[in-house]
Amino acid sequence: MVADLFGNAAQPSGQKTQPRQPLAEQLRPATLDAVIGQSHLLGPGKPLRLAFESRKPHSMILWGPPGVGKTTLARLMAHAFDSAFIALSAVFSGVKDIRAAMEQAEHNLESGQPTLLFIDEIHRFNKAQQDALLPFAESGLVTLIGATTENPSFEVNSALLSRAQVYVLKSLTEAELRQLIARAQTQALGALVFTPDAVQALVDLADGDARRLLNLLEQLDTAAHSMGRTEITAQLIDDTLSASTRRFDKGGEHFYDQISALHKSVRGSHPDAALYWFCRMLDGGADAKYLARRIVRMAWEDIGLADPRALQIANDAATTYERLGAPEGALALGQAVIYLAIAPKSNAGYTAFNQAMAFVKTDQSREVPIHLRNAPTRLMKELGYGHAYRYAHDEPHAYAAGEHYLPDGMAEPQWYQPVPRGLESKIAEKMAFLRSLDDNLRSD
Repeated sequence: MVADLFGNAAQPSGQKTQPRQPLAEQLRPATLDAVIGQSHLLGPGKPLRLAFESRKPHSMILWGPPGVGKTTLARLMAHAFDSAFIALSAVFSGVKDIRAAMEQAEHNLESGQPTLLFIDEIHRFNKAQQDALLPFAESGLVTLIGATTENPSFEVNSALLSRAQVYVLKSLTEAELRQLIARAQTQALGALVFTPDAVQALVDLADGDARRLLNLLEQLDTAAHSMGRTEITAQLIDDTLSASTRRFDKGGEHFYDQISALHKSVRGSHPDAALYWFCRMLDGGADAKYLARRIVRMAWEDIGLADPRALQIANDAATTYERLGAPEGALALGQAVIYLAIAPKSNAGYTAFNQAMAFVKTDQSREVPIHLRNAPTRLMKELGYGHAYRYAHDEPHAYAAGEHYLPDGMAEPQWYQPVPRGLESKIAEKMAFLRSLDDNLRSD
């Protein structure tokens, strides 16, 4: 055995050092029954299970968060359907790569073997690249399987989407993540012992992502080996693994799902749920200034005049965050969320505004009644501009009963209908009183 300059034994001539397979590759399931998770698709009688059993491949889009088995399922399908497997990443591939893959698929077909083309992150392909796939998917030259973390109805063009079945994959449950830890311990990490607290800490950090969990286990294995330890505790995990935020897509569907949940929790008057979604978004890295804008919007849309204090508190919280920044300013936003959730609710102003806008967009351009027009010149006064206008402050109750302010011939639309909650109940009483003054004038 020959040693190198540093005293290390060299490899015999002609032999290459094989890199160690990542844990995720070591544990990649070789059969469908070995897949952990996705029982709603892979259980007996479920759609993907039936597709495997039929041995009749079809193009599909696998939509789900990272680390739930999209690539694994594609590889298993290629094996189950006796197909050649060609994998492309939409991040690094273009039309040239697609053409090269199709040429390889034609060679495979000439040899009597079909081809399964797997495109990871297919939502990253632009329209031209997606269009380039269409003729080959239609002709049956390849069975196309696209993987995406984004809603395909937004990111995959309709022509391609109409030719593929969409299957929605789910994050792994806590029980499924525990099952994966047990498998890793049995098949690759037998020297390590995990305390119950350590298992829970890993499950929490993984956040439903199997690949993340296996990467964490691999980091722990390396750290424990270097320290000469075999027991993995929650404290060791805390000391060893870098801080990890929960999975969060700042621009994707999960982002909008969570802001929707926050808004609906406020509207539903559930302060704890509203605070939960607000903190989830902060924890995941959402821009607090964006959240502040949405909080102000919630105040106007769902509370409005039922409690004008909510509008002020929302604005003050946004201003506070601008001045203090994170993390201090986030407290103001959190308290604004709580106040909005418990405040009386009204969408009367929001509804009235939308109805008025819709009416104006489709209605004719009506003239301003002459008595409401401004009269800054003599000619305008001679033409009757402002004539017979009644100054409300000079009238009883500061209200010109019977006066009309809408264009001539336009019926009272009654868009604004205050709700019997909060300040709007008082507004409703005031409006009813004013209408009674109008009615009394007409009866006279």
